[in-house]
Amino acid sequence: MEIQGSSAIVTGGASGLGEATVRLLAQRGARVVVLDMNDEKGEALAKETGGVFARADVTNTDEVIAAVEAAKEMGPLRSVVNCAGIGWATRTIGRDGSYDSAHDLEVYRKVININLVGTFNVVRLAATAMSQNEPQADNERGAIVNVASLAAFDGQIGQAAYSSSKGGVVGMTLPVARDLAVVGIRVNTIAPGLIDTPIYGFGGNAEEFKAKLKKDVLFPDRLGYPSEFASLAVELLTNSYMNAETIRFDGGARLAPK
Repeated sequence: MEIQGSSAIVTGGASGLGEATVRLLAQRGARVVVLDMNDEKGEALAKETGGVFARADVTNTDEVIAAVEAAKEMGPLRSVVNCAGIGWATRTIGRDGSYDSAHDLEVYRKVININLVGTFNVVRLAATAMSQNEPQADNERGAIVNVASLAAFDGQIGQAAYSSSKGGVVGMTLPVARDLAVVGIRVNTIAPGLIDTPIYGFGGNAEEFKAKLKKDVLFPDRLGYPSEFASLAVELLTNSYMNAETIRFDGGARLAPK
C-alpha cells in the first residue's frame, strides 16, 4: 500500500512507540494526526513533522470522529496505528482476606475501557472513513495496526486487568480483519515486549531497572527501540499481503510470573 500523499492517525502519538511511528510515517510522506491527551508534546511533534495535533480520548466517539475528519482534510486516511493505552498492576485479591481489598472493579473497567474499547472505537470510526477511499491496487483502501502486549500471552502477577485488555486486542484481530476485508482494509496487531520508552524514567535508577528487565530477552541483550517498533508498524501498513496477524515483537522474551 502506498502511503505517500495520504493521511494517517497515530493514537498515543505524542511519546514512546507512538512518537517513533509518527516520525517514520512522516518521513515516508504521510501527513499524520497525532492523537493524544498531552497538548504540549502532541502539538510540538505535529508541528515538527508537518501534521496536526488532535486532543482526544480514544473512548470518546465525538473526539475520535473529529480526529478522523482532521486526517481527511490532509489527504485520504489510509493508515492507523493504535498505540494509546494505560498499564496497571494490582493483584486479584488482597492479603487480609477482606472483600474490600480485592482488585478494584472500577480500575479493571478503566483499563479495559481505554485499552480495548478505546482501540475498537478508533478502529470502527477510522475504518468507516477508509471505506470511502478510492481503492489502490488489489482494491486496497487502508490498513490498521493495533498494539497489544507480551502480557496478552505471558501476563505476570498483578497484570490481570492489563493482560485481559491486551488479550482482547489480540482476539479481535481476525474477526475485525474479516469484517473489513469486504472494503479492502487490512488489520494486524503487534504485541511488543520490553521496549525502551520514557515509561521507565531516566537516570541511574531507571537504567538499573531496565538492566533487570532485559534478563528475559533471548537476543539481543537489550530492550527494544521505539524506532524498531515503528519500522514493523510501517511494514504492516505498507505490505499488502500482511493481514489478520498478531506478531510478538519481543526479542524472544518469555516472561516469568514476576
